[in-house]
Order: sequence, then C-alpha cells, then structure tokens
Amino acid sequence: MPEDNVLEKTNRINLLFDFYEPLLTEKQRTTLQLYVHDDYSLGEIAEHFEVSRQAIYEHVKRAEQTLYDYEAKLGLLRKHEERLKLAEEAQSYLNRLEPEARGRIGELLQAIVNMD
Repeated sequence: MPEDNVLEKTNRINLLFDFYEPLLTEKQRTTLQLYVHDDYSLGEIAEHFEVSRQAIYEHVKRAEQTLYDYEAKLGLLRKHEERLKLAEEAQSYLNRLEPEARGRIGELLQAIVNMD
C-alpha cells in the first residue's frame, strides 16, 4: 500500500475516532488511542496488555470496522465535511461583501460550521 494511502487511512480513522469515540468500548478506545493517536506499534501495545501482537492487530481491525459501521449508519463525519465545504464556498462570497456585513455573516457562518 503506498504511503499516501496509509496516511489517508490513518487520518480518516482519526477523524472517525473523534466523532465516534464515546460509542466504542473502553478496550477499543484505549487500543485505537495508543495505535492511531499515540503511534504505538502493535508489538508495544501487545506487550503493554500482555497479549499477542496478532490479538492486538485483530482488535484494532475490529475497532476500525466499528468506526466505519457507525459512519455508514450515522454519517456524522460526512455531514461535517459537507458543512465545511459549504462554509468554504460561502466564505468566498462573503469576501465580496462590504466590511460591515462581512463581520456578522462571518460570525453566523462559524456558528453553523461549529454546530454539532
């Protein structure tokens, strides 16, 4: 797998983790936190939990699949990305307005983007 794809996948998992972390089990949260956020190797995590590297690998894969399943059902990340894209487009129009209108509309736009 090319390095760009690995980085893209890692970034995607990080984003999904940010949205769905509370829905994961404690063990899934801890394992993904160590593996994806803290960049521990599978071997380091296995040593910490005193289990095999293969057990951690399978646990990470299941946890990742759980995140993808939540996204498929709830679509929180997709909706967030759509809001960001719309906000970017709105910002380009906003930049064309007079300074007085630009400030208040910019505040409203930020409120929409940050709404969750």
